[in-house]
Amino acid sequence: MSSFTATGTPAPPVSSRRIAQLAVPALVVLAAEPLYVLVDTAVVGHLGRVPLAALAVGGTVLTLIVWLGTVTAYGTTGRSARRFGAGDRAAAVAEGVQASWLALAVGVLLLVLAQVGATPLARLLAGDDPEVAAAAAQWLRIATFGAPGLLLAAAGNGWLRGVQDTRRPLYFVLGPNVLSAALCPLLVYPAGLGLAGSAVANVVAQTIGGLLFVGALVAERVSLRPRPKMIADQLVLGRDLLVRGAAFQISFLSATAVAARFGAASVAAHQIALQLWFFTALALDALAIAAQALVGAALGAGDVAGARAMARRFALTGLGCGIVFALLVAAGASVVPSWFSADAEVREQALTAWPWFVAMQPLAGVVFALDGVLIGAGDLRFLRNLTVVGSVCAFLPAIWLAYGLDLGLGGIWAGLSLFVLVRLVGLLLRLRSGAWAVAGATR
Repeated sequence: MSSFTATGTPAPPVSSRRIAQLAVPALVVLAAEPLYVLVDTAVVGHLGRVPLAALAVGGTVLTLIVWLGTVTAYGTTGRSARRFGAGDRAAAVAEGVQASWLALAVGVLLLVLAQVGATPLARLLAGDDPEVAAAAAQWLRIATFGAPGLLLAAAGNGWLRGVQDTRRPLYFVLGPNVLSAALCPLLVYPAGLGLAGSAVANVVAQTIGGLLFVGALVAERVSLRPRPKMIADQLVLGRDLLVRGAAFQISFLSATAVAARFGAASVAAHQIALQLWFFTALALDALAIAAQALVGAALGAGDVAGARAMARRFALTGLGCGIVFALLVAAGASVVPSWFSADAEVREQALTAWPWFVAMQPLAGVVFALDGVLIGAGDLRFLRNLTVVGSVCAFLPAIWLAYGLDLGLGGIWAGLSLFVLVRLVGLLLRLRSGAWAVAGATR
């Protein structure tokens, strides 16, 4: 499947078709969960305000578990890809075995914690509404039974991407999610489970998905025993990715808090623009996943020159995708905000953020692609430090300055643009230095 040699001989340039073969299935996998959440929200929404509010509260907690899964997948992909590129598929799969043990342990721990802490956590998030808090706690206790399966699926996604197989993850994720989408309305309404039916449908999908990925590991006929040293190494990578992710979370939460201080119309418009930003980021993330797999494999094969050429190719591809998104977003300026709100003031505020939203797309295309390159190369410490510096020294000061100077939503999105620009400059300098391109089966 790989076009790389295990001898360090430069491999042929990776074609656009090969990139698409990895990126398109990865995009479908990335989109499956958000699309299912939309279905789940639509089904529960017809139960009334309280169940929908409870789903929002419980779903926020589950989103954090999904984030942990993303960290697990990204940390595993680069390590597996290096082993695969070095010609040692068994070692690449072994990374998946150890990641799966780690995922199972964390999933079980989260399940136990949820049974104990669901009620106080739901009360904290739900505020002064005891009815919503009680319903959210019930949903959360059931839904977290799917946590082990969810994290096992994330680990499985990681090692399969590493061996450049994105087709099986497509089936393993899409199939259970389609089943769950069909089960959800049946369990909620005809079966009479109400909100609990939504949680059960989640558990079914996540458990089946996790078992499918475990089955793929078993079929590889490698040792399944846990190896503490390898798990410890994966925890170090996970730490860097978690810190990086925390910097993102704090930044975006702060931006929302500042937007709220400019009034209801501003925060509503900010939510519209931010969710659209996340949607475009999702599409660009598929390109980053292809970069993780291909660059990791090239470095594992000792092909440093090929990896550097690939990095440039991915940067240009990301730029092209970003330009396309910029044109689409610009064309939709007069139409898209009205899809989300009939309020004229909200639409007017959204248009304040829109020029920044458009301008960021080409920059973000390059940033996401190069993020994938460096994750594939295992250069996670640099990515962590760059993100923290960009957040603490650029994004957070800019948005709070926007609040202090009363610059409105435009000031917030100027701050987000600055954040992207700082990361872009840092990534380009790192790319040019070549310090990220370390050859070998391990970094």
